Amino acid sequence: MTKKVLVLAALVASVSARSALAQDQRVEASVTVGWTFSDGVSGQSVLAGDGKIYDRLDPKDSFRWGLDVGVYTTENVQVGFMWNQQMSALVANGPAAERELGDMNVNQYHGYFAYNMGDSDAKIRPYFLFGLGATQFGTVDIDPVCCPGTRLTTKSNAQFSTTWGAGVKMMGGPHVGARAGIMWTPTYIKTDASGYWCDPYWGCYLVGDAQYSNAWDFGGGIIFKF
Repeated sequence: MTKKVLVLAALVASVSARSALAQDQRVEASVTVGWTFSDGVSGQSVLAGDGKIYDRLDPKDSFRWGLDVGVYTTENVQVGFMWNQQMSALVANGPAAERELGDMNVNQYHGYFAYNMGDSDAKIRPYFLFGLGATQFGTVDIDPVCCPGTRLTTKSNAQFSTTWGAGVKMMGGPHVGARAGIMWTPTYIKTDASGYWCDPYWGCYLVGDAQYSNAWDFGGGIIFKF
């Protein structure tokens, strides 16, 4: 009888220790890398100094890296902040033309809410996240085609953006693991006038067509829990 009680007590202590450990490890930090596929926005056609017509600007698809830190408010719910930097370039495109204007870093800053499926000590946990914040397009040094020896520098510009993500976390131990996932980040850029909307009571209003720069990121990284 005494032996059975001792075995039962040991099992209870083991489960309690694991639960306490899981509860104490509320902070999770990640270092991630990935590849981002980007698109920009269209505009009026412009005849450039090289004799070609351009009508849109796009960030170049490129490598990115980032950091994020989150805190578990419950076993499954996590809130945090993430920063990603895409080492890109600004590209002018036209019906039959493409020209890389210069290097451009794209920084994303988002506070996020995530839901992690499964128990806190599970080895594999799928997750979903949603974030609000801003995307900052860095300065670009441009050598104009028309004027050799001169250089133009565009201003840095930050715009409101959201981010949506899903993936899986894989823990190799209580403190270190890995993650892989996909994120979509649409960034508002501008609104083009597209016509008028008229109502017999309210009258007529100018309506617009919003344009967004979209970034699709595929990546992964290392997780640290403490």
